[in-house]
Amino acid sequence: MTVAFHPTLVYRTSSRCSAGGCVEVAPLPDGGAVVRDTKDRTRDPLMFDAQEWAAFISGVKNGEFDF
Repeated sequence: MTVAFHPTLVYRTSSRCSAGGCVEVAPLPDGGAVVRDTKDRTRDPLMFDAQEWAAFISGVKNGEFDF
């Protein structure tokens, strides 16, 4: 079993999620994160190490992904 499918992971979904087109995020002990699609939880989730996840969160906070 890979870490991404480990039963102790606690995935969270945004409270703004609607119509099933969302992602879920589970924090990892090292500061990284696992992200999966709510439409198909059987697919391999994306895994990010602590540095990658911190860079993503920083980009979100800085508006780098705003449309």
